[in-house]
Amino acid sequence: MGSEVQKSALLLCGDYMEAYETLVPLYILQSFGVSVHCVSPDRTTGDRCVMAAHDFSGLELYTELVVDQLTLTANLDDVTPDNYDVIIIPGGRFTEILSADERCVDLVARFAESKKLIFTSCHSQVMLMAAGLLAGGVQCAAFESMKTLIEFSGGAWWQQPGIQSMFEITDCVKDGNIVSTVGWPTLGHGVRVLLESLGGQVSSLKENQASVLFLIGDYVEDYGINVPFRALQALGCKVDAVTPNKKKGEMCATLVYDLEEGRQLPAEKRGHNFLVTASWDDVCVDDYDCVVVPGGRSPELLVMNPKAVALVKKFAEKDKVFAAIGQGKLLLAATGVLKGKRCASGKGMKVMVKVAGGEAVMSKGCVTDGKFVTAASASDLPAFLSGLSTVLGVSVMF
Repeated sequence: MGSEVQKSALLLCGDYMEAYETLVPLYILQSFGVSVHCVSPDRTTGDRCVMAAHDFSGLELYTELVVDQLTLTANLDDVTPDNYDVIIIPGGRFTEILSADERCVDLVARFAESKKLIFTSCHSQVMLMAAGLLAGGVQCAAFESMKTLIEFSGGAWWQQPGIQSMFEITDCVKDGNIVSTVGWPTLGHGVRVLLESLGGQVSSLKENQASVLFLIGDYVEDYGINVPFRALQALGCKVDAVTPNKKKGEMCATLVYDLEEGRQLPAEKRGHNFLVTASWDDVCVDDYDCVVVPGGRSPELLVMNPKAVALVKKFAEKDKVFAAIGQGKLLLAATGVLKGKRCASGKGMKVMVKVAGGEAVMSKGCVTDGKFVTAASASDLPAFLSGLSTVLGVSVMF
């Protein structure tokens, strides 16, 4: 994004870390040129950690679903806090083990001693407790089950005023060099605070904030909707997600693709639920600058729906920005939008792009062709976010 100062982040990982709380800050920081090293105790570069999705499925407490894995990019024993600007600790059960690991607790304490930024989510505030960083009434947001422990540790549990459920929470809290969030519902604002705390300046070439509409349905790809949705929130954009047959406040199921060893194709696993933010009948094309179609299997549902096809055609008539990830290009193909466009494509979408009159680019994870931005898969989201924000006229400078 043209930043003049290189920033670096350390992501502390472990098995069953919350996938959303891991990948949203990871991919967003990478998209704006921040170097991120992923480490875990007793594992080395190239090893992988299992990630989990935590979400409510009609029971009294959230359900844990094993989704996919994250590859580590550095060794914990080689880490020196002086080489980083922030340590990020996602939520998840792994923090229970790490809070008893003296190496990890000492590492967090050294970041605090060096006045470096510490970013926590949901349950990872236990690392702050273990390192003795909450004494003196430090304000700390966290999942409500952590309230008593935060207070026992000398901290002050913070809750956003006026909320009725965790799904209404949008804010986070920063106290000194500690940023804490309740979890994935608040990551849009949380990452905005993270960017600004690292010295990032968010700017727009337009007088008004950019506005983006996501077209989704059941079994939309989890990271393909959640990462760009929260990223654009962090950049100050107006964002909405709609689906033809559901109203504002209803849920769409998501899926995660996990490429298991020895398989030709990735396994499909249930991911987080995603809250629809607007009703279909309330959508006006003139209110948005861009339409984004994430991947997964939801494009198959949308391409069979005349209302979805008609809406995309209206965006085309108004010369709006188009963006698609993975299988999301299927809906754009059905409306003729791909014709004459260069598209980032994996093997699975190559024929579809070709018969729709587009040019499949296999050598790049993300391709921008005028007002048209495409990513081959969810793993290409850092480049996709960089490309899309550039087309929308939004940037982050360090």
